[in-house]
Amino acid sequence: KDGSKELFDKNKMLTGLLKACEKRPVNAESVAAEIEAEIHNSLRREITSSELGEIAMEKLRALDAVAYVRFASVHREFKDVETFMKELQTLKHD
Repeated sequence: KDGSKELFDKNKMLTGLLKACEKRPVNAESVAAEIEAEIHNSLRREITSSELGEIAMEKLRALDAVAYVRFASVHREFKDVETFMKELQTLKHD
């Protein structure tokens, strides 16, 4: 988020996914593998952490709302209950 560059680290991404998917019917390792494949198939040389997080949220949103909200709350840095509730309302209306 600070603009610095680093190599893609599947384990770092997997750690976040495992936390979001804890006690949910979602296989975080499969999601991580899908994300990694999508990144590699895009043939882009660089991807921002923000873009990576958005891809992860898209995958989680399609699989499990709770895992999605958990991940989004960290990725989007929800600062208060109001922001959290807005995201829940968005999910509810989809």
